[in-house]
Amino acid sequence: MPVISSPAPTARARRLTTTFYLYAFLDDFVLLYPVYALLFTDTGLSVAQISSLFVIWSLTGIVLEIPSGVWADAVSRRLLLGAAPLLGAVGFGLWVAAPSYWVFALGFVLWGARGALQSGASEALLYDELDRLGLADRYGRVIGRASTVSLLGALLAIAVATPVFAVGGYPAVGVASVLASLLCAAVGLALPEHRAPAPTAVGPAGPETVDPGPGGGLGGSAGASGDLVRLTSAPVAEAGAPGQLAILRLALAEARNSPPVRRALLLLPAMVGIWGGLEEYVPLLAGEAAPAAGVPLLVLLVWAGVMLGGLLTPLGQRLTARRFAGTVGAASIALAVGALTGRPAGFVLVAAAFCALQMASLVADVRLQESIGGPARATVTSLAGLGTELVTIGVYGGYALASTVAGHDVVFGLLALPYLALAVGLRRAEAGRHRR
Repeated sequence: MPVISSPAPTARARRLTTTFYLYAFLDDFVLLYPVYALLFTDTGLSVAQISSLFVIWSLTGIVLEIPSGVWADAVSRRLLLGAAPLLGAVGFGLWVAAPSYWVFALGFVLWGARGALQSGASEALLYDELDRLGLADRYGRVIGRASTVSLLGALLAIAVATPVFAVGGYPAVGVASVLASLLCAAVGLALPEHRAPAPTAVGPAGPETVDPGPGGGLGGSAGASGDLVRLTSAPVAEAGAPGQLAILRLALAEARNSPPVRRALLLLPAMVGIWGGLEEYVPLLAGEAAPAAGVPLLVLLVWAGVMLGGLLTPLGQRLTARRFAGTVGAASIALAVGALTGRPAGFVLVAAAFCALQMASLVADVRLQESIGGPARATVTSLAGLGTELVTIGVYGGYALASTVAGHDVVFGLLALPYLALAVGLRRAEAGRHRR
């Protein structure tokens, strides 16, 4: 660990976290969020066309998830975090300047690229910068607070969008969204980054990964990257495309050879993808349980649960493996029971379930970051992001299919069951490790 001169590490960490929180806030402070669906319908798009836009959005993220992680490791994570909001700004501006199906499709491609550039890069930059300061143990608390700040940005955008839209319509909320994205880009470029592009072993045949040895060294603890891979020669950025391929190989080797990384890469998508997909359908569930006027309050209650879950991340990190599994299982039961009550009071249980699942998801992210030991941190994190996207799309498809034969309450109850199975699997895995 390098010795940090004045200012003290805590002061540098404060600057890092404050900038990271501001970035998270501005990233979701987009006034178009609550009204873009109305913009689509007012332009004349059908439900099928709108659904196809969401598919384009998701597919863009899937295609670019891994390449963006490699770029973040090969070039600069800060550069990607600064460039990503600019793509959103262009897309939002086009939507209100020339609304049409193909312009909306282009905007979703840019939006999907924005998310892909941020995925992996943001977690990797934050963890490595904290680790450099000797404060990697603060990662869980910071990422949890950042998730809450992000949701606050979205809530404030919803509140501000109403009067802005009343005064200036779509052009006004569009301009405000572009400005917020430009500010987000500026804040992204202000994030500190003290790392060289990831190096790679270069031999006569070009860059390649190196066997970590009999200990499966790619599963080391945080900060142990120097012992994991024999790294020589020039940075990947100077090696061009083969160097980027070598980074991907490093990430895949770490996922293959490190049991802790492999477990985290399986746990995180399963934990995030299901409830992340269900969150989109909460208003529909609320519509079955309460009159239309009460739907926003029930949705707000669930959002409050998610925000609280982010703040509880440090508590989740202190849970034993058995209690962590128990928390996931309890969340599954609470989600199913709360949804199946069909009453507004049931949303207290739904909110509690989302709170616990958000906390567990962030703990899973912390475990992933702590288990990564090689130089391809952003790429490994993007592997988890790809898995999450695939699980979420599966939830969308499963929800659409199940909703043809059952109400939203039953569908929520069914999709809560995988968490119960996950909790049982976690308990058994922990018991198996104890027996060994």
